[in-house]
Amino acid sequence: MNRFPLWKYVLIGITLVVAFLYTLPNFFGEVPAVQVSPVRTSEKVDTALLGQVESALKAAQVAYSAVELAGNSIKVRLANTDVQIKAKDVLQNSLGERYTVALNLVSASPGWLSSIHALPMYLGLDLRGGVHFLLEVDMKAALEKAAIRYQNDFRTELRGDKIRYGRISRTGNAVTVHFATRDQRDAAANKLGSVFAELAFSPEDQAEGFTLTARLKPEAQTKVQEFALQQNITTLRNRVNELGVAEPVIQQQGASRVVVQLPGVQDTAKAKDILGRTATLEIRMVDEQADPLAVSQGQAPFGDDIVASREGGNIAVKKDVVLTGDSITDASPGFDSQSGQAAVHINLDGKGARVFKDVTRENVGKRMAILLIEKGRAEAITSPVIREEIGGGRVQITGMETAQEASDVALLLRAGALAAPMQIVEERTVGPSMGAENINKGFHSNIWGFLAVVSFMVIYYRVFGLISSVALAINALLLIALLSMMQATLTLPGMAAIALTLGMAIDANVLINERIREEIRAGLTPQAAIHAGYERAWATILDSNLTTMIAGIALFWLGSGPVRGFAVVLCLGILTSMFSAVTVSRAMVNLIYGRQARLTKISI
Repeated sequence: MNRFPLWKYVLIGITLVVAFLYTLPNFFGEVPAVQVSPVRTSEKVDTALLGQVESALKAAQVAYSAVELAGNSIKVRLANTDVQIKAKDVLQNSLGERYTVALNLVSASPGWLSSIHALPMYLGLDLRGGVHFLLEVDMKAALEKAAIRYQNDFRTELRGDKIRYGRISRTGNAVTVHFATRDQRDAAANKLGSVFAELAFSPEDQAEGFTLTARLKPEAQTKVQEFALQQNITTLRNRVNELGVAEPVIQQQGASRVVVQLPGVQDTAKAKDILGRTATLEIRMVDEQADPLAVSQGQAPFGDDIVASREGGNIAVKKDVVLTGDSITDASPGFDSQSGQAAVHINLDGKGARVFKDVTRENVGKRMAILLIEKGRAEAITSPVIREEIGGGRVQITGMETAQEASDVALLLRAGALAAPMQIVEERTVGPSMGAENINKGFHSNIWGFLAVVSFMVIYYRVFGLISSVALAINALLLIALLSMMQATLTLPGMAAIALTLGMAIDANVLINERIREEIRAGLTPQAAIHAGYERAWATILDSNLTTMIAGIALFWLGSGPVRGFAVVLCLGILTSMFSAVTVSRAMVNLIYGRQARLTKISI
């Protein structure tokens, strides 16, 4: 009656072993470390750089426990925070500006656990420490940037219909087109008005000519600003994720602000540097008339910019931007079919394809520079001669040294640039000592709560109370293992949810134990009472946990940030408690009492 088949015991045993292994890394803690990564993500770290890091530390007599390659970065494990800060200064001075040297924390768990992907939970900002930023998007600049795009679009549309115009100027977010005659202006107004429905056009007669001024309509302005905010959030998330910051929080706050939290990052200056790391693409024409000697000396002719060329030396490019990365819909790495060199294949949107087709048609025989701009520095990846008109909206960029670099550049272009500048309006640093205090208090609250529950259960239900307490401990083990497997971020609300789960999980065992008592009072034998207690309490346990699960799902669906974290832990805790309170505790009861044929009394 009260026996499980062997396979059930084996399954429960395997589950407990796996849960123990995946919970174990959380008890090893973390050690201070220094992370070295290249400023330009197209560069790769290798064993040569690793040797350079080791040599610099040895020369400065900085003791370290290990140096390892981790993705596209090098991590140096150190004994304490004092040595960590010294190592950071030494490496920053030794490696120069090409590399970012940041303070970090790495898991102290042994390698064999990492080899089976048994990793500790990520800790949130309130537990691990880190930096908190509140950034505000410059919405005025977003509108001005949109106006710059319309300048280029106006030129393309007017040239396409062969409508003559003078010059196109911009003041703030207003774009003004100058004409010699009223007929030219009216024709342009009809053309541009049909193409750009989101713009409001204002004609004006002046003494020196006729003008047509375009401004975004109010609803279009709102749309541009919303797009700028969402694009900036996406870009920040892509760039931070690439740099390996564990579980960053990047979310909108209000109409123009973004909250960024980087757990584990203690270096505020480097965190700002991380947020500024974006890349975009610009296509400009090379100034063929520029004096090569002046260009080599960094002297820019009027209307030009001097940029470094990957092909060697400097080149002069026109200030007018032909096309920007805003027109890129997709970027993927590949190879040039003719030369076999690594390349990046770019797809342009409709407007971008038209502009690129017109420019290449009008400048056959001239050089076009493709600039990659990262951290405010422009570099000409390639500057090929235009051989023929290029249409279809698909462009190939060569000049990549390796296939990996082509992959990195494609990823950078997909990540995009900030749609509008952002400024930090608030910054806070949460020290690791405060995080350690929060962990300590949260841990002790869970332990004391657990011990109080165990004391009550053992006193009130004797042996069955002890079995319930062991099942409760297994519930905590399973919950922590699940969170570790999911690589969830544990915060203070998450620790509160664990404490609540432990308090609620014992309810199922209380229901079972009370039902067994009732069956014994009703005259059933102990074996029959145990069987009936578990079978008849199951429906009540299921109903009560299901209603709590519904509440947890509602919290996750409607909540945000800490509330969602609380909801996730709560829902997972409900699932583990149902397994441990019913299946695991039943297995223990069966092992203790199930094989006693003439059972006359049980300790409950």
